[in-house]
Amino acid sequence: MTSIPFFRADFTAEEEIAVCEVLRSGWLTSGPQASAFEKEASAYCGGAHALAANSGTAALHLALAGLVVGCGDEVITSPLTFCATVNTILHVGATPVMADVDSTLNISPVAIEAQVTERTRAIMPVRYGGLPCDMDAILEIAKRHRLLVVEDAAHAIGSGYRGRKIGCGASDAVCFSFYANKNVPCGEGGMVLCQNKDLEEKMRVLCLHGIDKDAWARYDAKGKWYYRVTEAGFKYNMPDISAAIGRVQLRKIGENMARRARIAARYDAAFADLSEVEIPPRRGDSEHCWHLYAIRLRLGDLTIDRSAFIEEMTGRGVQCGVHFIPIPLHPYYQERFQWLEHVPMAMEEYPRLVSIPMFPSMTEEEVDRVTAAVRETILKYRPRQVAGV
Repeated sequence: MTSIPFFRADFTAEEEIAVCEVLRSGWLTSGPQASAFEKEASAYCGGAHALAANSGTAALHLALAGLVVGCGDEVITSPLTFCATVNTILHVGATPVMADVDSTLNISPVAIEAQVTERTRAIMPVRYGGLPCDMDAILEIAKRHRLLVVEDAAHAIGSGYRGRKIGCGASDAVCFSFYANKNVPCGEGGMVLCQNKDLEEKMRVLCLHGIDKDAWARYDAKGKWYYRVTEAGFKYNMPDISAAIGRVQLRKIGENMARRARIAARYDAAFADLSEVEIPPRRGDSEHCWHLYAIRLRLGDLTIDRSAFIEEMTGRGVQCGVHFIPIPLHPYYQERFQWLEHVPMAMEEYPRLVSIPMFPSMTEEEVDRVTAAVRETILKYRPRQVAGV
């Protein structure tokens, strides 16, 4: 039987046509498609200024650089994230500071408050799996201490908080990822949204080598050959092929989120009677985009650990993932920072996290196979006295 992947891209003839139109146009780098994608993403998220980039990592870096976060500054972020979050802080010369997660697996406002110092310049909250953070509390801390807020919303396009789409709130910048397995996959891609037009213009210059006019403006029919380098910029622009795929995927996001929500509900129901499985948390004031469905194993009630659980799932034809290995456990950060003592909740939750398949094109049969694999594995490794009940 074919293995069920952790993720499978849901591309159709629409994406193929869009890419072919770009190829026939002769314009492969950032051009009309990237510009249109920015406008459409801005409209979807509520009207903020939008800048397309070639990755979510690039979006985070542009936001920090555009806000002039740098040497001597501290940026508070979550330990339960991908390394790109912390690396972008290091790339601008700032110091990352870990604030522990709470039971939602998102950064804890209480932990943020405890880490604020006179050097703190910004907070970078991460939306784990697409679940919104407690942004009201985070923004209140930022306002009181005069801090910037740059949201790592790599998982969260489509999510909502208190009736508003992620991307249109009061944060200084919100950064999305359009990586191959994200809710709007372009293969590679990202976007940064902000409310400040001056910031958007500065990031746009930084995005393409620090040139004051972008390549499209220079080489279209009305463009001028002359340009100036006004910043030491980067090569972070999104090519039109990626943008064309992203535009099609953005049009499908409502339907795809509904499919993800139905799968999450199926999983919830299937695991409701398994005391050994803790389902993902929700927030009553938020809309979850369900980028990930990460269960937490109650390992004290099982005779196997997380690694053995994943091996059993693989043997049953179901691929799983772990999101994430906490930042303090990686060798590079261990050598530079002393973070472990600051993040006990992240260290406690990490050994029991397992992300199971979640993607819009999952069939009913595939969902059934995943739930059956989880149930069979749990029942197999219950202690004998429990299994016999």
